[in-house]
Amino acid sequence: MRKIVLLFLCALIVGCSGASRPLDASPVEDGLPPPEPLAWWSRAAIDAYIRFSSWRGERSGYIVLLARDGVPVYANAAGWRNIEAREPMTLDTEVRIASMTKPVTAVAALLLVEEGRLGLDDPVADYLPAFRNLQVATTEAAGPGGGFSSRPAQTTLTVRHLLMFASGLGPGMGASSELAAHWDAHGIHAQSSGDLRARVDHLASLPLFEEPGTRWRYGASADVLAAVVQVASGENIGDFMRERIFAPLGMANTRYEPPADAREGMATVYTHDSEGDLVEADIHYSPDWQPGGGGLVSTVSDYLRFALMLYNGGEYRGVRVLQQYSVDTMQRLHVPEGVLAGQGIEGVGWGLGVAVVADAEAARIPGRNGDFWWSGLYGTQFFVSPETGLVGVIMTQHKPGEFSGINYQPYVVQGLALAGL
Repeated sequence: MRKIVLLFLCALIVGCSGASRPLDASPVEDGLPPPEPLAWWSRAAIDAYIRFSSWRGERSGYIVLLARDGVPVYANAAGWRNIEAREPMTLDTEVRIASMTKPVTAVAALLLVEEGRLGLDDPVADYLPAFRNLQVATTEAAGPGGGFSSRPAQTTLTVRHLLMFASGLGPGMGASSELAAHWDAHGIHAQSSGDLRARVDHLASLPLFEEPGTRWRYGASADVLAAVVQVASGENIGDFMRERIFAPLGMANTRYEPPADAREGMATVYTHDSEGDLVEADIHYSPDWQPGGGGLVSTVSDYLRFALMLYNGGEYRGVRVLQQYSVDTMQRLHVPEGVLAGQGIEGVGWGLGVAVVADAEAARIPGRNGDFWWSGLYGTQFFVSPETGLVGVIMTQHKPGEFSGINYQPYVVQGLALAGL
């Protein structure tokens, strides 16, 4: 609360008006009664924070869209989508959402589960034969020849393990070991060529970090899951997402990274240099292939539609994408704790494709028990708070680096929004 008060005082000091912009966005259902709005001071504090942070060069810009009880209650943008060209960030600016692709991949898989074309407990090897004889490393230290001692996996890797991010596939968030370095050097983004299937098949030759189902690990689970979806559906993952998720939800501006000549209007990704100035950053997503763990480009209004679909039990404006029981399964705690323990954050577990707040008192991030969410490398984040009815999408375009800290700013905006209920 002290931080919130300080940010509110900042709003007064910098003289922001606190007037957010109207948005032409549809609620979950027509005819809903108006929801309780965010408190005026909460709206003013969010306005002040995103403007002040952009002005001082902490981040290049922000886009924020919040809905309560299915109805948009806050929409604003601040800063620049391209600093050099003096192009402002706007509510319809397209941004790279990186790992916010993962929940979309999870929904794609659950669609096939509902249709009986995929089973949660199906062996991954039934769809990707390269995963039939997996090895588990017995040590994370390399041997004299650079190889790793391993033994055959005793647990069959299943689709459920991929959705739980408990597959044993590496490297892991912030992992530091010779095995992690080996995965970094030979992982899915380190490969110089190949489509999704070829890159995923190569991963099967690398030793797992642990037995499937034993530990949450932020590795390549979503990429392997996307390859499974392709086999089970008979379609490219991008085509399947467009036909079964994006088009039904009206997400007209969501797609995989386009070629360079089709990126006009997209926000530039920045990072800080040694002088503390914002400079254009390298990105690691390529239009040559489509991963399941990242690579999508979207807008705040598009992704809010996806988030509202989950909030409303799989349906958005009369269009059902998932059944209620699938969404319930998705947001249930399958990994009860330890998801962000490596970052010093307790109280966060994992469902199927999304993080879930398991203990709000222990967590050092905003939220209520049962909230589910995920974020992206470049400072994008969405959250669904069933207890409060608040759903939010917060976007920046900033790559963490040697001179840039982690993207904590979306958490600040989320905290200010939840405090205003």
